[in-house]
Amino acid sequence: MSTDDLPETFHVTTDEQLRAVSNLTRHRIMAVLRFEPATITQIAQRVGLAKGSSSYHVRLLERAGLVKVVRTRKVRGVNERYYAMAARSIVLPDPGEGGPDLLMRHAVADLEAAPQDGGRHVRMAHLRLTDEQFAELGARLHALADEYRELSDPSLPDASLVFALFHPTSREQAEGDAK
Repeated sequence: MSTDDLPETFHVTTDEQLRAVSNLTRHRIMAVLRFEPATITQIAQRVGLAKGSSSYHVRLLERAGLVKVVRTRKVRGVNERYYAMAARSIVLPDPGEGGPDLLMRHAVADLEAAPQDGGRHVRMAHLRLTDEQFAELGARLHALADEYRELSDPSLPDASLVFALFHPTSREQAEGDAK
């Protein structure tokens, strides 16, 4: 099975699934499996883990339904399993008021771990938009991400795109919460 045959989305709905994606190491394993299947040995090498640790984390992801075995082959009498993501993208539940946004935490951790000279484009812009402009910008960002995901070539180096378009807490609301 190639990644082209995967369902478009996987919705995280259970506590077990949420715990599985909450771990930064498992997040990085899923990033390895994003474009092509890999064995435990390949995952361990790419993430920089021992094979035993990789195997443990992959088993947790598999049990949660986030990754699956897509093919096996016999190597020196041992069945070698190739794992892939269960879907092209994962949809996380809304963190709820005051809850940590898991996706953003992982994105910041990945950004902090990325080489300084590896080419970065980081920007924060404060905007004042109508509801219609806000919705249009959100749709355009999603479309742009989808367009470039379709252009992705597994033979090229990985690049991550993360965006967050949101209405921050108003100053009055933040002051009221602090009292």
